[in-house]
Amino acid sequence: MNELVSSPCVNICCLDEEDICIGCGRTLDEIRRWSDMPEQEKRTTLQCSAERRAVRKQRYGSQKQG
Repeated sequence: MNELVSSPCVNICCLDEEDICIGCGRTLDEIRRWSDMPEQEKRTTLQCSAERRAVRKQRYGSQKQG
């Protein structure tokens, strides 16, 4: 797997009380380090952020922004 991993940013940049972005599900630290992460770490981060978004959706439902 040699493909470059794209940023999961969806331009809904707002951190919750745990410093997790409600748009992409990354932690503040993951957002800061994204450009310098090796591709495998980015893939792992994407998996973790997807899990966080799923938990948020279960907890709060689908909330439209704007």
